[in-house]
Amino acid sequence: MSSDFGQKVRISLFGESHGECVGVVIDGLPENILIDTDKIYTQLSRRAPGKDKTATPREESDVPEIISGVLNNRTTGAPLCAVIKNSNTRSSDYEKFARYPRPSHADYTAMVRYNGANDLRGSGHFSARLTAPLVFAGAICRDILEQKGITIGGHICQIGNVFDDALDPVNVNAEQLKALSSRYFSVINENAEQAMRDAIEEVRLQGDSIGGTVEVAVCGVEPGIGSPIFDGIENEIAKAVFGIPAAKGIEFGKGFAFASERGSMANDPFAYNGERVVTTQNNNGGILGGISTGMPIIFRTVFKPTASIAIKQNTVDLMTQKNSELTIEGRHDPCIAVRALPVVESACAIALINIV
Repeated sequence: MSSDFGQKVRISLFGESHGECVGVVIDGLPENILIDTDKIYTQLSRRAPGKDKTATPREESDVPEIISGVLNNRTTGAPLCAVIKNSNTRSSDYEKFARYPRPSHADYTAMVRYNGANDLRGSGHFSARLTAPLVFAGAICRDILEQKGITIGGHICQIGNVFDDALDPVNVNAEQLKALSSRYFSVINENAEQAMRDAIEEVRLQGDSIGGTVEVAVCGVEPGIGSPIFDGIENEIAKAVFGIPAAKGIEFGKGFAFASERGSMANDPFAYNGERVVTTQNNNGGILGGISTGMPIIFRTVFKPTASIAIKQNTVDLMTQKNSELTIEGRHDPCIAVRALPVVESACAIALINIV
């Protein structure tokens, strides 16, 4: 498996959902960086399960234990290693999936790829449980970026057919992003939250799940950052984001909406604002040619509905080699997008710290 990311600041995720712990090694951090535990706990708390009915009832403390690379709350320059213990597991819920692979899960593909040696308990290394150490690493990276004047934040922009207000791609600012990135259920329009919660609760009571989209913005990136063709800003962010389980699509700026527009409306005209070059629109999401324009970076990530649902589904019996049916038990998120938002923000931070 390849669970490493980055060249300047390299992270390596390890562990399984029902193993003793999950964790991360971060190599390449500057020395003497203050580790702000409050900021780390804020982000881990946003991702943690068991908050309310929009998430799996599996409760984990998600308290990281730093075992190397930090002395007196400051980085030493050596690799930083942190572990997060697993405690609330029910491995027996997963025993039958070696015979009856779950639809839209990695059970079958991982079994073929790793000759049946993969850990199926809680989806093993394919579990969203691995996003806890990713958020830990991202919290440290985003704190370093903030010291450089770069701020990351976002909101849940869609759950099913319910939409939040969009971020203003030209005028989004650091204060707004900091406020959004401190909340568990982060939306711009307060009225959207209850409507989204109602949509999630409806499918939860039916034993089903629902998809969603999150929108993330970055302020403070100077123009001229990025190394095309293959190490541009879009490339790096997309690679990091697609390491998140259930992420199935990403778009920058207007993204796929460009397909129905004309250049006369879609282009971003340049202008001087009295201090520097800006664009009067920001349809390209602050990136041109893989390089930052100096405008806010804007992108959206779509998450598929949780594959584990209580409704009976079709699958195969790998022992008899016949078609079969499967009912999935256990504890699962009715909507992944809610807890995925801080993970996307963290993946963005890990990508940007490697290129700014």
